[in-house]
Amino acid sequence: MLHSHRLELFACRASEDFARKVIDHLNALRNEDEKELHLGQIEVTPFSDGEFQPKFTESVRGASVYIIQSTIPPADNLMELLLTIDAAKRASADKVIAVIPYFGWARQDRKDRPRVAIGAKLVANLLRAAGADRVMACDLHADQIQGFFDIPLDHIYASKVFIPYIKSRGIENLAIAAPDMGGAKRANTYAKALDASVIICHKTRERANVVGSITAIGEVEGKNIIIVDDMIDTAGTLCKAAEVLINKGAASVRACATHGIFSAQALQRLHDSVISEIFITDTIPHPELKDDPKIKIVSMTEVFAKIIHKVYNYESISSDFEF
Repeated sequence: MLHSHRLELFACRASEDFARKVIDHLNALRNEDEKELHLGQIEVTPFSDGEFQPKFTESVRGASVYIIQSTIPPADNLMELLLTIDAAKRASADKVIAVIPYFGWARQDRKDRPRVAIGAKLVANLLRAAGADRVMACDLHADQIQGFFDIPLDHIYASKVFIPYIKSRGIENLAIAAPDMGGAKRANTYAKALDASVIICHKTRERANVVGSITAIGEVEGKNIIIVDDMIDTAGTLCKAAEVLINKGAASVRACATHGIFSAQALQRLHDSVISEIFITDTIPHPELKDDPKIKIVSMTEVFAKIIHKVYNYESISSDFEF
């Protein structure tokens, strides 16, 4: 298809390795007569007070600019993405698409206590105000976040890579567990695709990041269980749920989560736990875990490349989603 605007892909500093792999997959998808893509260069000028300013070192005038950045802590990563989007619009880009493998602040998706912010909605507003014409994100913490955006949002699901990966492992007597009631829909989706039974863990929280108690609902005895979630933060819920399942007679417990945040003592907690394996994606960079015996990283870069390729070429993307 002929375009009046070219495709340009850039990365902010938190997602440069992810973006390079996306570029490799995009080049594999291009036609012979299409120009090879490269990762564009952005210079970030720091100031002594901690402020910084991104600058495109090449023209983006009239281009469809895809900017890849996971908005992981600290907040500088979100600010860098917003400034880069603004720079692209002011440099006369035709369209600016924010590609956000990990969308931070997603847990603030509702007013669950008095006098709190709804951070996910605020971030959605900021992205639009900065000049984003479209957003691509992976496994948002809650589906309703899609409705926070007044611009198109492509919600990419890690089940697209996890389900084939789990099938390839050939795990027998498989059961899929949700770590809490909120994850029941996700667990049911995986269970249907993998022809497995479903277990629901019900938890109570003492406060944020601190779990009170957990009970398991479903057939646990003798099952090889995979706990499926969208993220692992402190790993407190996950490790406690795994312990409960083993105590109830599970043969083994594995974990599968899209975003490995791994804050505080999460990694130590996971390595000391009864969990035999943990599957995560590369939406958050963890080069130090490349050879970790317990944590397996499944890449989302090919999925993102296919979605970018189809969106740029005005092709349907509905067949690329596993819900």
